[in-house]
Formats: sequence, C-alpha cells, structure tokens
Amino acid sequence: MRSNISKNVITRALLSALLIGSVPALAVQPKLKLSDITIPTASEENQLATKRATTRLTQSHYRKISLDDAFSEKIFDRYIKNIDFSHNTFLQSDVDELRQKYGAKLDDQLNEGELSAAFDIYDVMMKRRYERYAYSLSLLDKEPNLNGQDQIEIDREKAAFPKNEEEANKLWEERVKNDIINLKLKDKKWSEIKTKLTKRYNLAIRRLTQTKADDILQTYLNAFAREIDPHTSYLAPRTAKSFNESMNLSLEGIGATLQSEDDETSIKSLVPGAPAEKSKKLHPGDKIIGVGQATGEIEDIVGWRLEDIVEKIKGKKGTKVRLEIEPSKGGKSRIITLVRDKVRIEDQAAKLTMDKADGKNIAVIKVPSFYIGLTDDVKKLLVKAEKQKADALIIDLRENGGGALTEAVALSGLFITNGPVVQVRDAYQRIRVHEDDDAEQQYKGPLFIMINRYSASASEIFAAAMQDYNRGIVIGQNTYGKGTVQQSRPLNFVYDLDQTPLGLLQYTIQKFYRINGGSTQLKGVAADINFPEIIDAKEYGEDKEDNALPWDKIPSATYKEVGNARKDVDVLNKKHLERIAKDPEFVALNEDLKIRNERRDRKFLSLNYQTRKAENDKDDARRLKDINDRFKREGKKALNDIDDLPKDYEAPDFFLKEAEKMAADFVMLNSSAQDIGKEAQKPTEKVEEKK
Repeated sequence: MRSNISKNVITRALLSALLIGSVPALAVQPKLKLSDITIPTASEENQLATKRATTRLTQSHYRKISLDDAFSEKIFDRYIKNIDFSHNTFLQSDVDELRQKYGAKLDDQLNEGELSAAFDIYDVMMKRRYERYAYSLSLLDKEPNLNGQDQIEIDREKAAFPKNEEEANKLWEERVKNDIINLKLKDKKWSEIKTKLTKRYNLAIRRLTQTKADDILQTYLNAFAREIDPHTSYLAPRTAKSFNESMNLSLEGIGATLQSEDDETSIKSLVPGAPAEKSKKLHPGDKIIGVGQATGEIEDIVGWRLEDIVEKIKGKKGTKVRLEIEPSKGGKSRIITLVRDKVRIEDQAAKLTMDKADGKNIAVIKVPSFYIGLTDDVKKLLVKAEKQKADALIIDLRENGGGALTEAVALSGLFITNGPVVQVRDAYQRIRVHEDDDAEQQYKGPLFIMINRYSASASEIFAAAMQDYNRGIVIGQNTYGKGTVQQSRPLNFVYDLDQTPLGLLQYTIQKFYRINGGSTQLKGVAADINFPEIIDAKEYGEDKEDNALPWDKIPSATYKEVGNARKDVDVLNKKHLERIAKDPEFVALNEDLKIRNERRDRKFLSLNYQTRKAENDKDDARRLKDINDRFKREGKKALNDIDDLPKDYEAPDFFLKEAEKMAADFVMLNSSAQDIGKEAQKPTEKVEEKK
C-alpha cells in the first residue's frame, strides 16, 4: 500500500520550474522530507488492548451489535472520517483502494487484535497530509490575488473526496487563501503573513513525526466504539490518566495551566497555593522552552505537543522538576526548580457567589461538572449561603456536560427529603430506581436551575428531578439530550501483575429516565422559562448524532411532589419577557443571533479580501458600538477601536443577572422565604404512581 502513494507534489513543481527556465525554484519548502514521515509500530500492548476492547464492546454494551462485514464497513467509514473530517486529504482513489483492501476485514482484525489496517490507513493519511502541507508552503512563494470570486466550502464533512491531486491542490489553495485573509484582517503585512504561515505549516508537518502508536490506536478504536453510540470511547493510557485526574479534581504536579500557540508553550494560569504559584518565580505569559527532571539534561521542548510537555512536567509528589523559562516581560531565560505536590484543580470545583437583586440576597452555586466529591462541596457552600442569609438559590449548570451518576443522585438529595431521583434500564430491560434515602433536606428555600444546550447527562438528571418534584424552576435553554449512562473500566485485569497500562474503555451500559418515566435521550430537559438560544440548537445536541440511541419511556416511579415552585412560572415569565425586551444587552444579543442564523446556512465563504473585510468591518463596528454602549452604562471610557479592547476582557454575565432578578421576583411574589420553605416541606397531591 505504501508503495502506491504518489510522489511528492513538490518534486513536480520543482521539475516544472526547471523546464520553464524563467521561473525560479520554489523559495518556500518543507523543513522535513517525506521520508521523515514514518509511522510508529503497533506494540503488543496495543494489540492486547484491541482484543480486550473488542470483547468488552461486543459483549457488554447496551446496544447489541453484530461485528460482521457490514459493521466493518461502517467502522472503516468512521475511521476515514475521524482522520480526514473535511475530506480534503485523501484522494478518492486512496479511499477506494483502502476500502477494497480492508473495508470488510476490520471485524476479523479487531477480534484478533490485528492492527495492520489501522496503521496502514493512518500511514496513507500522514503522507497525503505531508503532500498537502508541502503544496501549501509552495503557495507562499508570492502573495496571491485575493480580488477574484473564489470561495471556500465551509463544511466538507459530506463532500466528495478530491478525484486527483489537482482537485486536492485546489482545495488547499482555497484553505491557504482563507488563512491569509484571516491574518490580513488582523492588519498583518504580507511579509508577516508569509513568516507566520511558513512556521505554521512546517510545524504541522513536524507534528506528523510526533505521532505515537497510542494516538493511532485511540483514533481507530474510537471509530469502532463511536459507531456503536456517540458516548462510547477508548482512552489510551495517558488520556485515561488525565480523565481520572479531572474526575477527582486532583493531580500531582506544579499547578500550572499551559497553552500552546504555534510552537510556543506558555503559562496560562497558576493554581493558588500550588508549587508554581508559591514559588513566586512563574507568571502567566512566561514561556517554557525546556524541561528536565531533578538531574540530567534539560530537554528543548519547543515544537513539542502540549500533552507531551504536560506529561514531562507532572510527576509524583515530592519529586523535582526543572523548567527553562523565558519571562513574559523580557530578559534572559532562566532555570527554576520546583518540588511537585498534590494539586486540587479548584477552577473546576463548585463555587458560591452572593449578589443583590432588587434588595434580595441571591446565592449562586456554579457547578462546572459532576466530579467525585461535588455533593460534599455543595453542602458546605449551602451552609455558607445560609449564614449569609440567602433569600433564594440558583444552581448554575450551564456548560456542565455531566459526570458521575452517583453525584447527580446525591446532589438532588440536598433539595428533597427522600425519594427516587432517576431510573435506569440496562440492556436486559431491568429497571433500577436510584433514590435519595436519607430524610435530611439541606436547603428548603426557593430554587432555580440554570441550563443551556451544553448541559448534559448528570446535569439533566438533576434538573429533571427538581422539575418533576416541583421543587425548583428550570430556566435557560433546552439541554443537550444525553440520556445514557456510561461506565469506565480499565482494560487491565487484576491478574495482570506486570502488564503495563492498556487504557480505559468508557461504554454505555444503561439509559436513564426521569422519575415520571420519560427519557431525556434526544429530547433533553425543556426549560420552564426560556432564554435566547445563544448556543445554536440546530448545530449542537444529541439529536444531531447519526447513531444516537432512540427516545422512549418506561412506567413512572412512585413519588410525590414536594412543593409548588412552578406555580408562579407564568407571572415570572411575563416579567422576564418585559425586562429583556428593554434590556440593551438582550436587544444587542438578539441582533447578533439574527445575523448568526442568517449566516448559519451558508455553504461557501468568499475568498475576496474586500468582500470579507467589508463584512468584518461591519461586524467590528457593531461590536464596538455595543461595547461602548455598555461602557457608557457602566461609566467607563469609550474605545476608539475594537482592537483596544483588552484580550482578557470578560463581558458581564447578563443571563445570570436576569436569573437573579427572576429569583428576586419569586421571593417578592411570595410572603417570605421562610413560608416558601415550609411549603416546600409539605407533600402535595400524588402526581403519578408506578402501575
């Protein structure tokens, strides 16, 4: 297969230049040769992980599949899609040839732990990717004409693969022109653009050489896993380690968040109290150019993948790491030594804020994810809110993609006395009800739950339970619609005494259902009071997945409503709509959303610089006006240019401010928060019972 890869397009371009005579040799060429792009070899661990993952997915997944030739073809298509999403790297002949060779054989190879197909296909992609970037570099020899009527196709997910190199080159010529326009719109001169893109494309080629066998395995097994359903996945050992750290909000290292741009790695933020912050030697913006352990040489990490750099810096508590730093304020590079320690990732933990709205104390608890220990954290925050005499509470679940099912149940238990929270059904149609079984109700006052399109899974369990119990009012945007439960299992067995880590498999084992019997799968949780859809529901959501599990329902659980929180929804919604109709922030937002929706269905983007600049200038002018109007209301000095806006500027969260006003409305509509709390404790009429 590898012998069938066509010769480097750069070779032909050079030959053409020599034949013409008057055309000089290309000035911009790749720093690396095609021969430098070599694929790693699959390890015995990769093969063992493949066999074990295949067995687990075919025997234990909620959705039963037949791993046959037909399913093999589906895995092939998804794998091709995963490594060439925009259909601009492979040629159609590549795909046809690879399909003929491997399309119906992946099932057999997966069962045997054979990875030749996965690695050969990836090898073809890498070499084609090299050719495409090499051609892109050749286009930087002179500034292109951006005054024509060229267009670039915005979404090529379902587009045909290029038939030949000429078509592929045309696609990448459009891509290069688009990159150039984007930089010109930032007022970059051609010389700066040429330098920037030369560096960018060469770095992209360099990263091809940094591909590891685990990277290929993870991509390949995810093509298999996600062909079964969208939330089943394989995590290679290093990815699995990061996942476990994020779920526990704890890791061992120096406590610095890193970011990468081109080939430079810099410090984005420091975790308070962690080694990096306590040393007083590191600051946001500082660049890391080398990493070493307690002894030995310091390795030059410029151009490394960010995850490789992070892996070098992390380590066991008590060990030392040395960093070569280029200060953000200039000056010579220096080497600093830090002692690693246990770091709690506080940025991802629940946080409490207190605000005033119409004279009422509104507590807001932001819950970024359902990590292990969340309920204990929230319980402490609720005690703190009570001491600060909160009149109402908002649980903010926006952008919360879920987490541990156990935490969703336990968190719900803080707001009810006891009873079912969620039902789950497994592949054998067995139904289990997860209950809050203690009689303690931590918080009894007015409750609001904020959601949006990115609220999913455990967030939907909590929001649905509060809605079904009539315990709180759900406000925001319809949720994502992920009604499935995954479990994580390492591929290592207990008797693998000396076996190196094989990675982690997350796979769907159950669907969850509201206590009223309905599923949140595909449909999500609908808000009682809606906010403008800042996240486009036509672009994001479970119902956009091509192989999502279907919606269905089961009998309701036996439960009783514990309050009548939603009795004032109509009145609150009326006040809400009246407010946002006059609120300048929402008025400006609605104008932005109107423009977004008009552009959403665009299939092509102009590659005429003047056309793009006119649209960009119009957008900038509108944004500048909106920001200056905001600054005027806030008593701040107006900006002369949108580029004068500080890069770290954060717009006010006017969605949250409106939610706080809504909570204040609720408090004022009722006699007192104390009376509401008493009402919340009284069981009301039974809504539904399990037959």
